[in-house]
Amino acid sequence: MNTSTITRPLAVLLLLAGCANQTTAPQPAPANPAALSGALNRITWGVSTSSYQQASKIGYDAWLEQQLHPGPAVLPAAAQAQIDAMTISQKPLPQLVQQLEDQRRDYDKAMADDEAKKAAQRAYQQELSRLAKEAATRSLLRDLYSPNQLQEQMTWFWMNHFNVHQGKSNLRVLVGDYEEQAIRPHALGKFRDLLAATLRHPAMIRYLDNEQNAVNRINENYAREIMELHTLGVDGGYTQNDVQQLARILTGVGVNLTDKTPNVRKDKQDQYVRAGLFEFNPNRHDYGDKVFLGQPVKGRGLAEVDEALDRLSRSPATARYVSRKLAIYFVADEPPPQLVQRMAERFQSSDGDIAAVLRVLFDSPEFTRSLGTKFKDPVHYVVSAVRLAYDDKVILNANPMHSWLNRMAEPLYGRQTPDGYPLTQPGWASPGQMTTRFEIAKAIGSGAAGLFKTEGAQPQEKPAFPQLANALYYQALQQSLAPATRQALEQAASPQDWNTLLLSSPELMHR
Repeated sequence: MNTSTITRPLAVLLLLAGCANQTTAPQPAPANPAALSGALNRITWGVSTSSYQQASKIGYDAWLEQQLHPGPAVLPAAAQAQIDAMTISQKPLPQLVQQLEDQRRDYDKAMADDEAKKAAQRAYQQELSRLAKEAATRSLLRDLYSPNQLQEQMTWFWMNHFNVHQGKSNLRVLVGDYEEQAIRPHALGKFRDLLAATLRHPAMIRYLDNEQNAVNRINENYAREIMELHTLGVDGGYTQNDVQQLARILTGVGVNLTDKTPNVRKDKQDQYVRAGLFEFNPNRHDYGDKVFLGQPVKGRGLAEVDEALDRLSRSPATARYVSRKLAIYFVADEPPPQLVQRMAERFQSSDGDIAAVLRVLFDSPEFTRSLGTKFKDPVHYVVSAVRLAYDDKVILNANPMHSWLNRMAEPLYGRQTPDGYPLTQPGWASPGQMTTRFEIAKAIGSGAAGLFKTEGAQPQEKPAFPQLANALYYQALQQSLAPATRQALEQAASPQDWNTLLLSSPELMHR
């Protein structure tokens, strides 16, 4: 018997049975190896030998405190070297954008030959795509190897919450900086700061068309999504008039990709603001007074935006909406209302302190009871499988991971609509998804995934066969497996078979 004896239909039936009826009993508080690995599997991007050893050594409570209030992340040297070599790490965003804009203008102006112009356009598009792929690779490397695992999970969560789609305009050059500067630094901080950072980033402004929003030419796209998706929620008590009023408040908030300053009328020149590519242009702002969420807003420029963000971020509706979404992500597709209420109360009493709200969640009995039952979306499945298989052995090539995420319809920065990817099981548990997961499990389990082989004219390869039947498995993971899964593993005829069956087991589909 060899790896080919694990037939796809049999494995997929096992997967689907596990997804439909997860039999793993809820774990108690992390006082034993299985419970500890279960908690780590939820709070990190997937339990690994090194994360389990670290938490065991210093204790779960101390480890959780480090995750909630992390210091600077030190990645393995091989991972950091890959990040340092990236263009997005070496050039500031304004410089990158300027170079690309110059390139685009040059071929528009100078090239009379159609074929040459098409070739230049292709080169421009390819460079945009390359930069976006760098950003996605950097994100995956941090998910895999950063010691600040909760910060990386929350970075993904907020990137999804404040979603932008890389396919629009030139967002492929902007999205890496958006993640790095607007999201990651605030992922465990104050929600108000995070909201403001996304509003001032050109990726968000451009994605939701606010650069087109000007006095006497109102564009409501961004105003509507701020309230519906980012803060209050669709049932948050706002009206269409509030959308219109917020759109008026947001007039003048835009992007300037050039090194030139607009001619601002003299009486408003002191109100002009430029920070990187962000621009507030008083010429485009509606200075009339407004009434927003039942309260007046005096027309006075960019300060109106700050006043509106204060109201939105401190609204009880925002506390409930954001807390419920966090509970969906970390606890259950239908989170317990009592837990959401306690989180929302902490949100308000802490002025939107994200780490404080998460502490309420992680300390709750509802969280403990839910361990092992939350279905993994594709990103969680792929990253957790690689972490479990290879721990801190740094991959040389993230392209297989990009390919898997594309196949499962969850590429990084690839959600076209502003609502972000679904966080619940029905979005990801189809038979086609399960078939793909089995194929990924087989590729990783057999050591043939290509993660340790570089591409190019002179590819390098470092043999890397995953040793999944290790101490972590026998100390912790084995206890959480259902009898049917253990029986299947006992019948495996080779290490490749065994790895594949473990990685494609129902238990490995959940966190």
